[in-house]
Amino acid sequence: MAASSKNARTTSTTQKFFCSCGGEVKMKTLFEKGKVKNLAECEKCKKTERRPSDFK
Repeated sequence: MAASSKNARTTSTTQKFFCSCGGEVKMKTLFEKGKVKNLAECEKCKKTERRPSDFK
């Protein structure tokens, strides 16, 4: 069976962390302007950062 190339993969993974406000932080992978961007977003306060450790 042939393996798909890394550029053909379109699924994004979600990791769970917790914000200082008590909300759940999810990692999101976005594809904008030809570049892959990883963002961490709190669902409660809607704050976005580059990494989950930036919420502390």
